Amino acid sequence: MTHHFNDLDAAVDHLLAQLPTAMHVAAPLGLGKPHRLLNALYARVEGDPARPLHLYTALSLDPPSPGQGLKARFVRPFLARHFGDDFPRLAYVQAMKRDALPAHVEVEEFYLQSGALLDSSQTQRRYASLNYTHVAAALAHRRTDMIVQKVARAPGGDRLSFSCNTDLTQDTVDAHLARGLPRPLMVAEVDPHLPWLGGSAVAPAGFFDVVIDPPAPHPRPFGLPRQPVDDADYAIGLYASTLVRDGGTLQIGIGALADALCHALVLRHTDNARYRQVLAALDPDLEDHPAVRESGGLGPFEIGLYGCSEMINEGFKRLVETGVIRRKVVDDPALMQRLADGTANLGDHARLERDGEYLHGAFYLGSPDFYAWLRDLPDEQRHAIGMRRIGTVNQIHGNDEALQRLQRHDARFFNSCMMATALGAAVSDALEDGRVVSGVGGQYNFVAMAHALPGARSVLLLRAVREAHGRTDSNVRWNYGHATIPRHLRDVYVDEYGIADMRYASDEDCVIAMAGITDARYRDGLLEHARAARKLRAGFQVPARWERNTPQRLGAALAPFRTDGTLPDYPLGSDFTAVEQRLVRALAWLQAGTARPAGKLQVIVRALRGSGQDDAEALARMGLDAPRGAGAWLEARLLRLALAQTARPA
Repeated sequence: MTHHFNDLDAAVDHLLAQLPTAMHVAAPLGLGKPHRLLNALYARVEGDPARPLHLYTALSLDPPSPGQGLKARFVRPFLARHFGDDFPRLAYVQAMKRDALPAHVEVEEFYLQSGALLDSSQTQRRYASLNYTHVAAALAHRRTDMIVQKVARAPGGDRLSFSCNTDLTQDTVDAHLARGLPRPLMVAEVDPHLPWLGGSAVAPAGFFDVVIDPPAPHPRPFGLPRQPVDDADYAIGLYASTLVRDGGTLQIGIGALADALCHALVLRHTDNARYRQVLAALDPDLEDHPAVRESGGLGPFEIGLYGCSEMINEGFKRLVETGVIRRKVVDDPALMQRLADGTANLGDHARLERDGEYLHGAFYLGSPDFYAWLRDLPDEQRHAIGMRRIGTVNQIHGNDEALQRLQRHDARFFNSCMMATALGAAVSDALEDGRVVSGVGGQYNFVAMAHALPGARSVLLLRAVREAHGRTDSNVRWNYGHATIPRHLRDVYVDEYGIADMRYASDEDCVIAMAGITDARYRDGLLEHARAARKLRAGFQVPARWERNTPQRLGAALAPFRTDGTLPDYPLGSDFTAVEQRLVRALAWLQAGTARPAGKLQVIVRALRGSGQDDAEALARMGLDAPRGAGAWLEARLLRLALAQTARPA
């Protein structure tokens, strides 16, 4: 029997009466987390040591902090508009950031909002390093008592959809039952803003023991602000796009690198001549790169791609809209085999067109525009998107492996990492001292799957350099004290300077490949480490083309395409207004220029001299059109200087 509640307090009363004194509760990652219910539960137990709470989850999304100074002037109005004043920040996250969780409350996450909790001892101590596909079994090992999840309700009906998170819930229930454990109490919080997705996303009848319809107003779902894409990001996306084979399978991550890759794939398909012009400016020899010849292509997508990714995001929306994602699959091994053999008949093709799906995912996350797209999809497109369990999307073993091999041919798995070593290990989730930045998530799953599927490739994307606190360092390291992906699983690395194909390569060949995509400022030091370790011959000569690996040369190569709009700042749309986009550029310039004390002094002196731009709209947006006080007056001068330095031609 399903119990229904409209009042959160009454629902919590009921749940506490059903649960043991020490509660073990699980909640989905990201958008599927019911913030209002979790906050009501936390408020009830926070001050009651007699009711210990153990919460297992991941990616507890929290809007950014406004900060201070110019940042606060920009961020505060944006947060109010983008998230809404009534967005329910998770109370336990606010406590974790202050290391203020009470002793009887523990929160264990297997994936963190990137960089947000580096300084939280409580978070770092309770982080669980798990492959995404291992989480359901881990939750059964912990004997979860209750799972709480946001759901969508069918328009005009009673059916419930897992919607944004089909990833772990059913797998977790099955894992409990397989161990002979009681089925966790299943609790759904209905969100009227959550897009309805049918098919495999529909919850079985009676699956949830408790269904809560909280009263209005209903806060809008967490929207990820879309970030600008810079020259390095675009170069990475363009190089990566040449490794995709028409008719293949695509998995991508999230962030500016994924946005750049999706834009490059769309450009390749919709304006192939222009795409080739950009590639030629970037690297005149790219078409002859062995990895491009053997694994990729430069032509439009005549067959189209099948998307199979743990996360469906903004980029997939654009790929579907432009026809890049359109290769359909069905869960019928015999039919898929006939398609592979070229023996499919007209009836097979008719069934594929009628019942096939061209995009599979386990959860989705994106901007408000992305959620609106999902809500308003025509039925034909909605039926072509299938939400699946993480155990299905992120691996082939343990499922109908023969079917998935047929569906996922020529797969390209694109994920990001922070650093890579010259011998092929990847650093994606944590720092050298062990502090976790984000998590492993599904990265290892996809890397391993690339080695298990014939014709598949794992491509790890990284920026060649990083800038922090006024320092610039190479992200291509000789060695690092932590690795997420071991070097024996090395495959392809891509940064803004090119492609390093390292599958099956010897150590010396790996060193040469990675040095070839290293920023020229750090190349010689890397090679010296390799020689000292006996991994590089003494007489190795640096190819002349490696001298092109500089930010200046990259910027010059892409400048015409940045100016004419071929490579826009926000390729997938922006959550910022036009004036805010100008301010984002200006504030980024100001942050970089003032990172070091000497640079900060120089910038202040220039600002005081009055070299700036009178952008009245931008100054008004920041509340600095009529500054009051010395501090505000200086901020206005600094902003005027930054706007002048980052102004674009009309």
